[in-house]
Amino acid sequence: MTKECRSPNDKMSPHSLSAASVLVIRHLSLVRHSLIRASPFLLLIFLPALQAADNISVVGSKPQWSVLEHYQETITRDDFARLIQSVYCTHGFAPDLIEINEKTARILMNRESQKFFTLRFAEHAAERKSVPRLWRLAISLPPARAGKPLSGLKIALDPGHLGGKWAKMEERWFQVGASEPVQEGDLVLRVARLLAPRLRELGAKVSFIRNSNEPITAKRPDDFQELARKILIKNGVPQPRTDVLDSNEPAKEQTIRWQSEILFYRYSEIRRRAALVNFKLHPDLVLCLHLNAEGWGDPNNPTLTDTNHLHLLVNGSYLAEELEFDDERFEMIRRLLSRAYGEELPLADTIAAAMARETGLPVYQYPTTNSTTKVGTSGYVYARNLLATRLYRCPVVYCEPYVMNSKDVFARIQAGDYKGARAINGLERKSIFREYADSVVDGLVDYYSKARCSRDR
Repeated sequence: MTKECRSPNDKMSPHSLSAASVLVIRHLSLVRHSLIRASPFLLLIFLPALQAADNISVVGSKPQWSVLEHYQETITRDDFARLIQSVYCTHGFAPDLIEINEKTARILMNRESQKFFTLRFAEHAAERKSVPRLWRLAISLPPARAGKPLSGLKIALDPGHLGGKWAKMEERWFQVGASEPVQEGDLVLRVARLLAPRLRELGAKVSFIRNSNEPITAKRPDDFQELARKILIKNGVPQPRTDVLDSNEPAKEQTIRWQSEILFYRYSEIRRRAALVNFKLHPDLVLCLHLNAEGWGDPNNPTLTDTNHLHLLVNGSYLAEELEFDDERFEMIRRLLSRAYGEELPLADTIAAAMARETGLPVYQYPTTNSTTKVGTSGYVYARNLLATRLYRCPVVYCEPYVMNSKDVFARIQAGDYKGARAINGLERKSIFREYADSVVDGLVDYYSKARCSRDR
């Protein structure tokens, strides 16, 4: 389930949140469907700075605009404009943020100081300089070894959320009667552990971003209590309550406890995972593994549905208000210039096709296009600005198969993992965990085999 969300040292200084205004942030309410309401109290707080204020998203880092100097003359004007218009800024943006001229793009670094970064375009495609990156395109991988179509490929597996004792806090938990609780973090970790040996057998070098139910971040909710209190006060709760009295009450979102938990498991955790990806693992691809859900209401008495579906996500489709944040605008431009999209979209399309064949699931249709843009050719892939897809500095494919609280999926989850096939709801089915893993493997083999063959021709 997609419920989103600093620097490698993970410090939480309030001074890193300096800017001139208070804006509602979308990431804190990136909860699909009606499972959890978007909170009107999950707002960004910005504190006065001693110098020109940086407009930084929640627990974000000051952008290092000088990094973009490495991308000078690596992209043509036409390619830059196409990616801006059709992938990254499909919802528009303020005219002073990005100005595309004939030979350069003028990108706002800081509105208060009126500082701009100038990106120089390559005049022709043949004159483009090489793109600096730590990950490798499929066509640049060494020749595959016999029977090892993924040989040399570095894949990082990112099972979403945490699960375990954190699942209720994450609101990724429900239970039907005395049945085994459904905890997304635990389920996708099981998929990852099935997936890893399969990928290694095919030659890939596989690492786990998370391989337990413990957080990557060293922070805990109590570390964010003061920041949570300031957020609430700044946004109209002058005397915020400390604790949640009833997990089902809407007013829980106005408590220090609820806010500090969000800052812990969604923001600090995902930013720490990004640091692990970017500064240690350096994969060619990150696979974010999730399961979807429809609104289930009371997790102790959840609603089961007949609905089931599939979709995948890649980075893009930034909202105009998100682009107002200096760090998000910088991260978007860096991602655009790295050309991650050119690799992750066909990858996502190919994996989506394999998952659709294996699962037989229909495509999920977002009820609104306010936060997403459909991309690719499979019909199953959307661009969306999620924290992980934005911060991981390599191609990222974000998988969202199955509706956990659908009657069929719930029965398959309760059946657990097993070899072969079993009768579930009157049909012979393989383990849902193996079906998930098998479909991802099939998609990866299909994509990398074809990409390497096209290079060798």
